[in-house]
Amino acid sequence: MISLTADYALRAMLLIARPETVRALRADEIADATGAPRNYMAKVLNAVAKAGLITSARGPTGGFTLAVPARQITLGRVIDLFDTVPLNSRCMLGNGPCDPSCPCRAHAAWQAVVGARRLPFLNTTIADLLEGRVAPHAIHNAPESLNVA
Repeated sequence: MISLTADYALRAMLLIARPETVRALRADEIADATGAPRNYMAKVLNAVAKAGLITSARGPTGGFTLAVPARQITLGRVIDLFDTVPLNSRCMLGNGPCDPSCPCRAHAAWQAVVGARRLPFLNTTIADLLEGRVAPHAIHNAPESLNVA
């Protein structure tokens, strides 16, 4: 469903955002806690920091902390740093490219399915996961444009 890199990033964000985390966490601590290779986790954390979701500080008391409140960071925002949403350029009912200006019968329904699959990631925050709750709007209240009759 998501890449291993995005999975590591989400796990790191959850560790950093835990309420009991009262200090900056070092990359090696995060790697050890998530089972990620240390060098790889450092690269993942740097990418998340570059995106502005966490801050990093060097030195003996340095490490990574949230730059944005956990309730404002959706899972999709973190995942999208590492995973691209593949665009299906082929028509579902034909053997040629998809033409949105002249869609086939399946086009709108297929786009709705693809969009609905991302809704839980786009509507669930790091805080939601930490609090063990499913955001009420994560799945059941899909925008009208994504509802398939």
